[in-house]
Amino acid sequence: MTPGQILAAILLAMAISAAGTWQVQDWRMGKKLAEQTNLHQMDLAAITSAADAKARAETDKRLALEQQLAGQDQQHTRELSDAQRNQAVLRDRLATSDLRLSVLIDAADSASGCNVPATPGSVGVVHGARRAQLDPAHAQRILAITGDGDQGLIALRACQAYVRSVSK
Repeated sequence: MTPGQILAAILLAMAISAAGTWQVQDWRMGKKLAEQTNLHQMDLAAITSAADAKARAETDKRLALEQQLAGQDQQHTRELSDAQRNQAVLRDRLATSDLRLSVLIDAADSASGCNVPATPGSVGVVHGARRAQLDPAHAQRILAITGDGDQGLIALRACQAYVRSVSK
């Protein structure tokens, strides 16, 4: 063999060796990339599962809160309608003179200027402190004021319950 042929054979052997090495490296890197891809997919699946679980938990909490608030709203509405019904009954009783409002009079107050007898007369069954009956129109106004106050207190309790529920 001539030196040119030997050199060509050596170069050919080196080229084949390099190609083989590249092929082995390709197989190794392909395997590592496949393993990394598999690990990456498993990590993504775990993250997605955790996010789904958290979203379901938050949705469940929101639904429970909505149900609780709906129940409180029904209770508030029921209390408000009961108070309005009671106010209507009192207004009707005051209008028909079935019910009369009276106030206590301080017996020691000489400036009151009201000469109501301290002892009950034969037409009354009221015992105890001296009282004066209010005019029905004034009684209606007092009843309207107390009705507005009752509605305000009911609304306040509903707002406080809402804030307590939401801030949990």
